[in-house]
Amino acid sequence: MPRATNSPASRKRRKRTIKAAKGFRGFRSTHFRYAKDAVRKAKTYSYRDRKVRKRNFRNLWIQRINAATRPLGLSYSRFMEGLKAAGIDLDRKVLADLAVKDAAAIEALVGQAKSALEKKQAELAKAAA
Repeated sequence: MPRATNSPASRKRRKRTIKAAKGFRGFRSTHFRYAKDAVRKAKTYSYRDRKVRKRNFRNLWIQRINAATRPLGLSYSRFMEGLKAAGIDLDRKVLADLAVKDAAAIEALVGQAKSALEKKQAELAKAAA
């Protein structure tokens, strides 16, 4: 008597892997043996790069904010310090969007940040004296 191999479940599993490999080149899209490795690798990259995407977007937002604030006389780090001192709680995504689309709003925020920094500096000088 031949051994039972649970053929329907095996076929279903293999078909699922081949379907996931759709669009891959060569044997990696048609042969289970190669497709399973390719799909496993693709899922690994996919998991890792979901985190990398967040990192990349944060870097992009910081560059946009910096590019918008430097001509107005503040670096990115001083601008963020000034916003914190002024009690303005906007995240980098929103600030970057303002930097690209609304120059007047960024100018107003830079003004507020500068005044908050001056006030902070005066308080520190007063405490030191």
